[in-house]
Amino acid sequence: MSVALGVPTVPPRLARRRTSRQIHVGTVPVGGDAPVSVQSMTTTRTSDIGATLQQIAELTASGCQIVRVACPTQDDADALATIARKSQIPVIADIHFQPKYVFAAIEAGCAAVRVNPGNIKQFDDKVKEIARAAKDHGTPIRIGVNAGSLDRRLLEKYGRATPEALVESALWEASLFEEHDFPDIKISVKHNDPVVMVEAYKQLAAQCDYPLHLGVTEAGPAFQGTIKSAVAFGALLSQGIGDTIRVSLSAPPAEEVKVGLQILESLNLKQRGLEIVSCPSCGRAQVDVYKLAEEVTAGLEGMDIPLRVAVMGCVVNGPGEARDADLGVASGNGKGQIFVKGKVVRTVPESKIVETLIEEAFKLAEQDRAKAVGE
Repeated sequence: MSVALGVPTVPPRLARRRTSRQIHVGTVPVGGDAPVSVQSMTTTRTSDIGATLQQIAELTASGCQIVRVACPTQDDADALATIARKSQIPVIADIHFQPKYVFAAIEAGCAAVRVNPGNIKQFDDKVKEIARAAKDHGTPIRIGVNAGSLDRRLLEKYGRATPEALVESALWEASLFEEHDFPDIKISVKHNDPVVMVEAYKQLAAQCDYPLHLGVTEAGPAFQGTIKSAVAFGALLSQGIGDTIRVSLSAPPAEEVKVGLQILESLNLKQRGLEIVSCPSCGRAQVDVYKLAEEVTAGLEGMDIPLRVAVMGCVVNGPGEARDADLGVASGNGKGQIFVKGKVVRTVPESKIVETLIEEAFKLAEQDRAKAVGE
């Protein structure tokens, strides 16, 4: 009996996706049976068209599928048409305070518009006009409710931004759009506390079929924000809840995308790329595992095939982990056993481990490309 090794061809998932209606944000389908997509947001002034397009290009290269740009001023609104036209990925305009910029973004050809009902003046009075304009242009609307800018009426009712308050705000605004025959809606109910955020999305998912955009707002610096986002997204995505995600970090936007993609890969919601399996090291380790793993990761950066590489430092778990990976090394006594697809192909001195693993990885990549061409 043969056992398949490495990354499974059809990855198992923890739960079936929640059934939701599907909308299209430009060329990207959202909801329904579409894959979960990763978003980020530019940090440039949108009115600086060159800088904004440069950052969008960097985000696109990092794997971002949808990008959001802020539109707090008329100069920003004036720049939207050029940015939306030249961006390689769909652009969402992020609107707060001034309802006139919602109409400007729709007219500019943005792929979608995010509105925050809690801080747009007399928003409910503008829903009919917004719905008509968005429908005429085929522009989806994201109703983005944030704990930090919740509608004053709901704060008075609930006392604070509870899950129930966030959900009530979002569903109330969605109902106003539905009254005007506008169904192309996506919803987010963000909070900086992962526990509150998860509960809000669970309640929301149970009460509607809108596609949901996940986010822990103001998640914090890179380390803290990564942990909070991974915990919250994992709790929801593992239950099939969530159609798009944005990891909000106090860090460069490309880092948000990197973390978001890794979360999806970890849950088998996206085909895995390079994955390094390495031990945390302990008193049994006979090599510097930290250094070894870092050097292998650096040497394989940019590899575009699914590849699980095991970098192990002792003889306890090393051979088993290395055997189960596509490529691996079990180290000890100044040497390393190199495994390829479960078989030992050679034993090399410790000084040659990194270059040997990289060499074998590129052989596997070449075989993968040749196979793809042959098919």
